[in-house]
Amino acid sequence: MSVPSGFESPILPDYSVVHPVPGVGKPLDYVPKPDDPLYIGEQLPTALLPAVSVNQYGAEDEKKAFLPITTVREFVMLQFMNSVTDKPEWVFNSEIIEKWRSETVEAPDLDMTTRMFDYCISELRHIATNVFPQRQDLALVVYNGNVVKSDSAIASSVKAALQEAVKTLENVHEKNKDWHPDSDEMVLDLVHPSLFPLIYGRTRVLKIGEKVVGLEDLVSRCGEGEAPVADATNAPAANVRRQWGNGIEPYSLKYQWLPSEVDISGSDARITSYINNLHPKEHADLYRVIEQVIDAAIPLWELTLAPLYDKDYRYFKRIPCDTVEYGPLPAGLTNQGWNSPPRPVIQPEPESFDAQNIANTPRAIDFKELYGKHGRPLQIIVKLANIELTPEKRKYEGGSWHVEGQQNEHICATALYYYSSDNIKSSQLAFRQFVDSDSVYYGYPYQQDQHQFLEELFGCRNGMAGVQDVGKIETREGRLLTFPNILQHQVQPFELEDSTRNGHRKILALFLVDPNVRVTSTAYVPSQRLDWWQEAAVDALEHLPFELKEKVFGEVDGFPITLSEAKEIRLDLMKERGKFVTEYHYEVQRVNSFSLCEH
Repeated sequence: MSVPSGFESPILPDYSVVHPVPGVGKPLDYVPKPDDPLYIGEQLPTALLPAVSVNQYGAEDEKKAFLPITTVREFVMLQFMNSVTDKPEWVFNSEIIEKWRSETVEAPDLDMTTRMFDYCISELRHIATNVFPQRQDLALVVYNGNVVKSDSAIASSVKAALQEAVKTLENVHEKNKDWHPDSDEMVLDLVHPSLFPLIYGRTRVLKIGEKVVGLEDLVSRCGEGEAPVADATNAPAANVRRQWGNGIEPYSLKYQWLPSEVDISGSDARITSYINNLHPKEHADLYRVIEQVIDAAIPLWELTLAPLYDKDYRYFKRIPCDTVEYGPLPAGLTNQGWNSPPRPVIQPEPESFDAQNIANTPRAIDFKELYGKHGRPLQIIVKLANIELTPEKRKYEGGSWHVEGQQNEHICATALYYYSSDNIKSSQLAFRQFVDSDSVYYGYPYQQDQHQFLEELFGCRNGMAGVQDVGKIETREGRLLTFPNILQHQVQPFELEDSTRNGHRKILALFLVDPNVRVTSTAYVPSQRLDWWQEAAVDALEHLPFELKEKVFGEVDGFPITLSEAKEIRLDLMKERGKFVTEYHYEVQRVNSFSLCEH
C-alpha cells in the first residue's frame, strides 16, 4: 500500500469539535485548499461534476473522471475474465481451458479470437500466481475504474451475524414496514439515508467549535444547534452552473444525506457517530457487524480509488487502438471519391501479454497512513435494503443508470455487500464508463460521412453521449463489490427461481464520502427523530401523568421531526433527485456527445 505524492502531513485538527464544512460555514461547492486547516489532499474526481472542474490545479488532470475510450473487443476480454474468475479453480486445469477456448473462440455471437483468449489466460495466470498470494481477501480488479470484487473478504461468521442482527429490523408489524416509495412493495428499506436527512433551513447543526455528538448523547442533545440555510451566500459558485449549463445543478439547496464518522486510527474500524435511522443502543450488535464489514471494505476501496489518487497513471490498453484501419472494398464495389461506399473496419488484436502492465498499475493506497494516523475519521453513509419477491410479484424490473447521491454528499466510492440471497435467479450489476468524446474527434482520422468505425470499434454512435457499456458482475451471496463514483451503475432485472415460493436479495450499501472533503455528518447533527426523543424522554417524565406527557410532546413546535413527516420529506427528496438524474442524463449528452462532422 502507498501514499500518493502531494498529500500533506498536516497539523492535526481536533476532530472532536465541529469544523466549517460545505453548506455549513462554507459555500456548498467549497473544497479545502492548501491553506485550510482541514486540507489533506485534492478533491477526488466524480461523475457528478463536469470534468473540467474535477481538478483546478493543472490541465493534465482536468479529465480524470473520464476513462480512455475502450474497444468493444477489450470489453469482451474483461467480461470473459470476470466470468472465469467466478468459477472455482479457474486457470490451471488445461482440459477446462481448452473447453473454454472452444466455447468462446468458436461461438458465433461472441467476438473472441485466439489471440484475445490466449491473452486473457496469460493475464489470469499471472494474477493467480503473483497478485492473489499477496491478498488474503483475494480481491480482483474486474473493470477499469476500478471495479473490485471479492468473495473472500468477509468471513461467513460475519455474514451470519449480519443476517441475524437485521432480524430486529425485519420482524416488525406489517404496518411498520417501510416499503420504498414506488417499489410496489418489493424494496424494503431497513435503513435509508433519505429519511431524516440534513434539511437546510430546518435541521439543527451544532455551532462551529462545539463538541461533536457521540453515540451516547445523540438524543439528549436533540434541539441544540442552529439551522443553516443554503442561500445565495453559500450556494455554489456561478462557474459551476456555467459549466453544467443553466438547466442542472449538481448541488441540492434543500437536502444532504448524513454520513457517520468512522475512526480508523486503531486496528479496527469504530463507528463514533450514529448511523442515521439506526439507533446505536437498540442495535448495538448491528453496529458491531457493520464495523466488521467496513473493515473488509476498506482494502477494496483502497484498490478502487488507487488510480484516482495517482495523478500520473494512465490506464494500459490490452488492445491498443490509436488509429482506424480499413480493409479493401468488397468485390464489385469501386472507389468513387467522397461518395465511396464505406470500407470494412479491421478489428484490432491484442499484443502479447506483458506482466509489466500489471506491475505498473497504481498500488493500493493506505487509508490508515493517509487519514488514520492523522486522527481523521472516514465518513460513510449506510443503507440496508431487501428486495422481496413473491409468487404474485415474481420479477424485479431493475433500476436506472445512475451515480450515487448529489454533489452535496461528495461520495467517491461505493461498497455493496450481498449478504443474503434466496430463491432468485442470477442477479447482476451493470456498469458504464464516461469517455471524452473529443478524444475521438481529434484522435481518429475518418473520411467524410464515414463514422461506422465508432460503433464497430467502440460500441458508440455519432450524436450519442460519450458513455460505454463496460460489463456486468454477478451479485451472488457473500460477494463484496466496490467501485468509484466516476462510473454509472444499474441493477439488472431478476426473478424468482421457484415461482411458487418467496425469494429475496439483501444488501448492505456503504457510500464513502471523499476523505479529502468532509461534509456535515451525524457528529454535527443531534438526532432529529421525534420517536427517538420521545423514547428517551419517557424515563425523564415517568412521574408525570399521561395527559401531561402528551402535552409536553405536543409542544415541541415542529422539532424533532415525526416519522410521518419524514416520509413526506423523503418523497420530496426523491422527486428532486429523480429530476436531477433525468436532467443529468440530458446534460451529459449535451456537453459530451460524439460529434463527428461531415468535413
